[in-house]
Amino acid sequence: MIKSFGIFACGLVFAGTPAASAQKITAAKYIDTYRELAVSEMKRSGIPASITLAQGILESGSGNSDLAVRSNNHFGIKCHDWDGEKAFHDDDLKKECFRSYGSAEESFLDHTDFLMSRSRYAFLFNYRPTDYKSWAKGLRKAGYATDPRYPQRLIELIERHKLHLYDSGVSMAKAEERTPVAVASGGKTGAPKPSIDNFSVNIERYPVMENNHTEYITAREGDTYASLTKERKMMLWQLPRYNERPLSTTLREGETVYLQPKRRRAERGKDTHTLAEGETMYDVSQKYAVRLSRLYSMNRMEEGTEAAAGVQLNLRKRK
Repeated sequence: MIKSFGIFACGLVFAGTPAASAQKITAAKYIDTYRELAVSEMKRSGIPASITLAQGILESGSGNSDLAVRSNNHFGIKCHDWDGEKAFHDDDLKKECFRSYGSAEESFLDHTDFLMSRSRYAFLFNYRPTDYKSWAKGLRKAGYATDPRYPQRLIELIERHKLHLYDSGVSMAKAEERTPVAVASGGKTGAPKPSIDNFSVNIERYPVMENNHTEYITAREGDTYASLTKERKMMLWQLPRYNERPLSTTLREGETVYLQPKRRRAERGKDTHTLAEGETMYDVSQKYAVRLSRLYSMNRMEEGTEAAAGVQLNLRKRK
């Protein structure tokens, strides 16, 4: 069992539950389900996709732990300063408070946000996304877990399932389908050398700007999500999902197009917004780079409804 400093709980803690013992999800299935999301979060943050997947497998028992099944919490993050839904599970103590999510995707996004927002993990972001070994050792050093073998356990998972191949930005091809390539010296074989060439973009045509710690570009006349996906060398599902609109949406010239998932709340100092005449909830979501679902949740509104002009919306915490 992996012991933590009270921030994360290992999925193995829940190994005795019916959900975990049934082993409904294999590690291979877990990887197949979440590899694209892990790569997307790597591009947003620099956290290796291999590390995210390995931690998810280890901490949630490949998604079979009680915490993952009942609360969509794949990384055992406890409540702390959390203002969202909560769940109570036995860990080091009885009925400890854990963050509860509406989906596994939210858990992955919050895992990224959590590591990015805690100063003790800041040094990890000096490592390249392809340096999974330094990340594994660094997580142990930062106090993620007290188990001295924690780095080795992550590295073993990464190398057993070839998760390091995703650190090159490849997500659609399964790792097991990738063929080792010959190395020039000695004719030995090994995994393809990771590359981050696919992260390169045309910055002259579409300058990248930032709002609420979220990168975005401005659409030009005739742009579509499909054309911008090709321009940015991204996957077809990413821009529609990040901007919470269908792929077929017609973009207006000057419209904001987010290149990363929007945040759970507005930046500090922007606590509320008063709706103007004709302004929609989606307009506010885009204006502050706050996920639309979270905007509805914070204001206790039914998704798909609109508020009247003059209504004050909360942007950082629930009403």
